[in-house]
Amino acid sequence: MNDEKKIRTLFLYKDYFSDFYLKQRQKVKDKIIWTFRLIETQRNVPENYLKHLEGTDGLYEIRVQQGNDTFRIFCFFDEGKLVVLANGFQKKTQKTPKIEIEKALKIKQEYETAK
Repeated sequence: MNDEKKIRTLFLYKDYFSDFYLKQRQKVKDKIIWTFRLIETQRNVPENYLKHLEGTDGLYEIRVQQGNDTFRIFCFFDEGKLVVLANGFQKKTQKTPKIEIEKALKIKQEYETAK
């Protein structure tokens, strides 16, 4: 069991992330969980794991690399500590697809409205 103290808590909002997660291979799932633990326990998370998306209002991407596959999971903070997971996708191009960013922003807006 991991004895490190949690600095932030990851929170799944609705089924957006779960739907993505359940479709992944076990090795990818393991890497996602490893990355989540890092984000929960490290005060300063390296940018290659968690990065603010330029030009968005508080949208971040969790970056997961498994072999040659790259995955992104969008998230945002609530009250500074809670990381709310939105949608995830496998990245196949250099640039993050605009449609995925728009989807994440819609989820963020939906979350904030429902709060």
